[in-house]
Amino acid sequence: MQLPNWHTRRALLGWLTLGAAAGAVSACTTASPAMMPVQPTEYRLGSGDQLRISVFGEAELTGQYLVGSQGTIAYPLVGEVRAAGLTLLEFTESLQTALQQYLRAPNVSVEVANYRPFFILGEVQRPGTYPYSANLTVFNAVATAGGFTARANRGRVFIRHANEPEEHVYPLEITTPVLPGDTIRIGERFF
Repeated sequence: MQLPNWHTRRALLGWLTLGAAAGAVSACTTASPAMMPVQPTEYRLGSGDQLRISVFGEAELTGQYLVGSQGTIAYPLVGEVRAAGLTLLEFTESLQTALQQYLRAPNVSVEVANYRPFFILGEVQRPGTYPYSANLTVFNAVATAGGFTARANRGRVFIRHANEPEEHVYPLEITTPVLPGDTIRIGERFF
């Protein structure tokens, strides 16, 4: 039996080393918490949102209304109207249905005048509460809070949406969205 030459043994050793390193890396990545894919979600109203409601031809029913801590707005004629947890379309249809008791074919338009704030904490320069702006991403939120600290983990972010009981891990990408009422936590890196 002939032994493999020196070059063949060296190549075989290199492949074995590469395979062992790949196995070690995959073992490290499976030990970390699973990251959730970033999925666009439809905006749902919540406490602290300010709504601009217009009813065509009814000036006294047109104005700005705040979604209170109970998740409702106090609206003329119909009283308390639930808003929290509804999309703009669902809320508009609900208000329109409630107004049909008093008006014939009410034409209702609703838009968010001011969104509720978002919260950012962890490894940023100025953790705190900040006003939400449309199409906000995690990178925009970090910039608003003065940027990352030197110890910040720039590979993942923890986000708890306003309607969720716990935070989830997301990849920290330029397109990772932030919703009004979200709590963002930038973790610390381990090295």
